[in-house]
Amino acid sequence: MPDFFKKPTMSNHLLIIYSLSLVLLIFLWYYQWFLGLIMTVFLVASLYNSIKSEQNKITETEEYITTLSYRVKKVGEEALLEMPIGIVLFSEDYMIEWTNPYMNQFAEEDTLVGKSLNGLSPDVISKIKEEKNEVWLRLDGYQFQTSIKRDERLLYLFDRTKQTEIQNLYHNEQTVLGIIFLDNYEEITQAMDDTAKSNINSRVTTILNEWSSGNGIYLKRISQERFLAVMNQQILNKLEKTKFEILDEVRELISDKNVPLTLSIGVGLEGDSIPSLGELAQSSLDLALGRGGDQVVIKEESGKVRFYGGKTNPMEKRTRVRARVISHALKELVQNSDQVIIMGHKSPDMDSVGAAIGILKVAQANGVEGRIVLDSDDIDTGVQRLIEAIRDDDVLWSNFIEPNHALDIVTKNTLLVVVDTHKPSMVAEAKLLSKTEHVVVIDHHRRGEEFIDRPTLVYMEPYASSTAELVTELLEYQPKNLKVNMLESTALLAGIIVDTKSFTLRTGSRTFDAASYLRSKGADTILVQKFMKEDLDIYVRRSHLIENTTIYRDGIAIALGQVGETFGPVVIAQAADTLLTMSGIGASFVISERKDGRIGISARSLGDVNVQIIMEKMNGGGHLTNAATQLEGATIEDACEQLKDIIDDYFEGGKSE
Repeated sequence: MPDFFKKPTMSNHLLIIYSLSLVLLIFLWYYQWFLGLIMTVFLVASLYNSIKSEQNKITETEEYITTLSYRVKKVGEEALLEMPIGIVLFSEDYMIEWTNPYMNQFAEEDTLVGKSLNGLSPDVISKIKEEKNEVWLRLDGYQFQTSIKRDERLLYLFDRTKQTEIQNLYHNEQTVLGIIFLDNYEEITQAMDDTAKSNINSRVTTILNEWSSGNGIYLKRISQERFLAVMNQQILNKLEKTKFEILDEVRELISDKNVPLTLSIGVGLEGDSIPSLGELAQSSLDLALGRGGDQVVIKEESGKVRFYGGKTNPMEKRTRVRARVISHALKELVQNSDQVIIMGHKSPDMDSVGAAIGILKVAQANGVEGRIVLDSDDIDTGVQRLIEAIRDDDVLWSNFIEPNHALDIVTKNTLLVVVDTHKPSMVAEAKLLSKTEHVVVIDHHRRGEEFIDRPTLVYMEPYASSTAELVTELLEYQPKNLKVNMLESTALLAGIIVDTKSFTLRTGSRTFDAASYLRSKGADTILVQKFMKEDLDIYVRRSHLIENTTIYRDGIAIALGQVGETFGPVVIAQAADTLLTMSGIGASFVISERKDGRIGISARSLGDVNVQIIMEKMNGGGHLTNAATQLEGATIEDACEQLKDIIDDYFEGGKSE
């Protein structure tokens, strides 16, 4: 205890003085009794005054301590009962045992005592069980930072409403930059006269100006095809809630003139400077155009990306200029390399194998040795007959190697060509990507957030039916000494036919041009049909998978595999294709267990439902009408419930996301 709170006593120095005085007094009485008498009276008087003073000091100190104790107790009671801090005591079964009066204002009745902690927040009990030390609760519009004292079974709730409002205000006022691009503007206006071009410009500009002024956006046209949009985070949140209806408005506006013009928007936010925001916006626009346009891509500084739109199939371009430029660039890369290694995605399909063979012919036409990476343990039944035919061709088969062999022979000067995918996690051997400095990506899928790092050359055309179609166009601009035999051209044609469902989906004029070129090189359509034949037991298994189908919402079929029964990705995809041929079904989803332990989902649609957007919500991807995903650590039932929630959000959001 501090000395201040100890009971006062006579000080030591006074005791010493009085002791010495008593000794002196004895001597005086012995030698001078009269002087001793006077000193005795003086000493008694002094002693009386000292004792009286000490007693007064003790009384004052005791009164002060009593007053201070009362005040401290009073402050403690006020802090516990009257300060604007919530205090909650709960029992072992998470029932509220006591609260301070401050918490009673949040009770529907007179008190919260006797109610479950879930009455405060639905997830507070789970947070306590997860050994969280802090959780945020929202009560009657208030935001509380809640400290959890698990051992004492105690909660402290601190009102952070004002702080949260200030943070939200700061967040909402942050600058956001957007770049708006008119897709295919140059192509659709080059054949127009000045009057028609002016009319298109006027109508598009008018609708964009009305949209920007109605939402508080500063809009500036910086070229014939581009607009710069400046807004804040609050405005962007509003646009996201409407799923960027401007995309639909522009598309519907110009469809009256039968002009296939659409809009793409790249948005950058949360950058640490205006230049970084501009870079994010341009990067977002590049990603939107790489995915086929007619959509909005929002990219944050952290790298997080959100997509809206993409409801229509990308329009086929009217020029072959880019294909010729890419073909010549690929030719130079091949000639400057010591060898070419080609690989597709895991569990390759007809398109992947056919495109790889096409790139092999490009390497051979330029006098460079080429190798195709194929994992013999990862061959699906859908391409089994094609692989068997390739095995019978000793010359062609000699160019196929295992992934381990590819890792042994790759050098820094090797050209690595990735076909039919652009995701590092999907390639046949991801380690090859870091073994060389020269990587080419050729793909027809819409670009996703995951992408191969720093490729030397990228040829991605989402409008194309297949990668085989793109590679076939590249072959047409290679040296004249290029020779493609019947099996090689048939493999390419098989990739086109399979991906277009025999020229019924995603088919443009360039698709038929590519098929015509392959036919001129000896492609055999009868052999393609043989490659596509399936075994009776696979047909039966697929039918069994389709048997367990239910219709969800309007025209959406969802088929579920049996627990413990595994299917390959090709069978799952074929089941989804089959469902799409049924009357009244506009989109189909097939969910089943895979041999690798994951849950596979294959999605198909006729175009009214963007299955790519739905699958991207489940970490997958693909096309507007053809997409898929795989889920780790999930059950068929979990996957189905997650899929239904995403479908509900898709439709309730206006089918735009």
